[in-house]
Amino acid sequence: MPVTASHPSPGRRRIRRAAGALAGATLLLPLLGAAPSEAQHSADRLQLAFASAASEYHVPQSVLLGVSYLQSRWDAHAGAPSVTGGYGPMHLTDARTALAGAPHHSEGAEDPRGDTARPALHPDAKAPEATDLPARLRTLPKAAELTGRSPRKLRDDPAANVAGGAALLAAAQKQLGEPLSEDPADWYGAVARFSGADDTATAAAYANDVYDTLRTGAERTTDAGQRIALAAQPRLAPETAQLRRTGLRTLSAAGTECPRTVSCEWLPAPYERFGDDDYGNHDLADRPASQRIRYIVVHDTEGAWDGVLNLVQDPAYVSWHYTLRSTDGHIAQHVKAENVGWHAGNWYVNAGSVGLEHEGFLASPDAWYTEAMYRSSARLVKYLAAKYGIPLDRQHILGHDNVPGPTTSAIAGMHTDPGPYWDWRHYFALLGRPFEPTAGTNSGMVTIRPGYGTNRPEYTDCTAKGQPCAVHGSSAVRLHSDHDEESALIKDTGLGTEPTTGVNDLSSRVSTGQQYAVAGRWGDWTAIWYLGQKAWFRNPKAQPTAVPASGLVVTPKKGLASVPVYGRAYPEKEAYPAGVPAQSVSALPYRLPAGQKYVAGDKVPGEYYYAVTFDEASHKVVVGKDLYYEIQFGHRVGFVRAADVRVMSE
Repeated sequence: MPVTASHPSPGRRRIRRAAGALAGATLLLPLLGAAPSEAQHSADRLQLAFASAASEYHVPQSVLLGVSYLQSRWDAHAGAPSVTGGYGPMHLTDARTALAGAPHHSEGAEDPRGDTARPALHPDAKAPEATDLPARLRTLPKAAELTGRSPRKLRDDPAANVAGGAALLAAAQKQLGEPLSEDPADWYGAVARFSGADDTATAAAYANDVYDTLRTGAERTTDAGQRIALAAQPRLAPETAQLRRTGLRTLSAAGTECPRTVSCEWLPAPYERFGDDDYGNHDLADRPASQRIRYIVVHDTEGAWDGVLNLVQDPAYVSWHYTLRSTDGHIAQHVKAENVGWHAGNWYVNAGSVGLEHEGFLASPDAWYTEAMYRSSARLVKYLAAKYGIPLDRQHILGHDNVPGPTTSAIAGMHTDPGPYWDWRHYFALLGRPFEPTAGTNSGMVTIRPGYGTNRPEYTDCTAKGQPCAVHGSSAVRLHSDHDEESALIKDTGLGTEPTTGVNDLSSRVSTGQQYAVAGRWGDWTAIWYLGQKAWFRNPKAQPTAVPASGLVVTPKKGLASVPVYGRAYPEKEAYPAGVPAQSVSALPYRLPAGQKYVAGDKVPGEYYYAVTFDEASHKVVVGKDLYYEIQFGHRVGFVRAADVRVMSE
């Protein structure tokens, strides 16, 4: 992004230094009063560690706090590494152990393209193991060298971790030839270098986020119960001209479709022909002129950045539109938004969506996503949503785990990322669409909204079958057949298996932001209509897991005992022109029974994008007369024919 040079007058600089010093003093005021109790001292220990590290390495405390907030929101994650092997509040990286595993498109039975008109794709490519890790993934060993503290202590001890971060910032400042100034404005270049980015655009986007945090201030209680406060400095103006002296490369954003507030590069997925009828790895189209872009699908990569980029550039693999890097939020675009990627496992969704892959691992609850990546992703989604008229709600901003199987045989193989550890509540707050109550206490609808940090359902199978996962915050809420935690879990009849607490088992859980019609209440329990059943979850008033909502719901028309549910909204047979084979309008093994209600999303025409050859001239969009409603049917969305249901307000 553009960087504006700043050359303040000596008088202005003196004012800024005074403001910076005052802000630092203000920050410490709560800590310098009467002797605190032992409990208070324990809760303030991390704040004191920031003050101590800032003093030891001559880094402004506010800069140290701002960098840490963007890295981890000051959380320590109990010493567990992030998706790129980053540890502690400063996200010091030691990524050797974080690069194993196959990308998620290589696993399971799902056909990423999801189109039965073409043979199924089952990619078997594996992500290569990194042999020479970039510097951004090796900051913890460097911090150990600078501080004299052991790598283990830097991983396990939050205070030592903060000191390691301060040492890295001070080293970066010295390398730039800048003084160890007390003025936060003088540290822009060092903050940019701390990001680990090797290009000016990514480093600037990161540093700008840090300084935005310094201007607005922040305050929260961390995952370890530590109270942290960063006083606002609304008039702070950093020395952005320092970026020119960092020695970072200039990365071209030519060809990308990204907002200016993120760093973005063009790494195209190939469109290549292999034989008479075989080609990859996406389809050319003319969206939104030919068909609407209705969805943005959030994925995780199940692999590390470099290996995943190699795969999307393989013509024999599959494709998605964007990949986001965990350490600094950098974005690579691979497929133009006008074209159709092969990523969601459902051709109807693929044909109307943009796919975003986030560097991460579903079954590693403590392999946390960074604040930098959440923010970058939110900016990209807001940009795409505004450009294509996509509503910012959970029936349009889908997880891969919300995409329905297109046919009965596909249900069991559908993917489950980004999983229960993606923080949907925080993500939508960054999108500017927080999940707030929109109705009174006894409303006929609810929005799922647990507190991420305090909501910790038990999961198994993260490391081995039947073994418990690490206890961790979650966006998901578990469903029971009665208002009793000992009652059976809700069963998904489409899977044909008994429900479990497995981290990949979606049978009996709902996710933050999803909306459902209320089916009953009993004390601290609320029931919703879910997969044709009454499903119960704990929803105590003191710590609610859902908030009242209002909106449209559908129910079968009078006289119908039930109506079918579909995994794709395809046109009727009569709509297909000559030369385009009619696609089956086959229902899933689910019914929407009379008396039950399901929250309605878009009303859409049956639509099918015919694209089974390399030659774009043969591609056609078929639009039918039959109309469908998208509904929130279970954990995944579904579709019902508009002719089968009536719509009402709740």
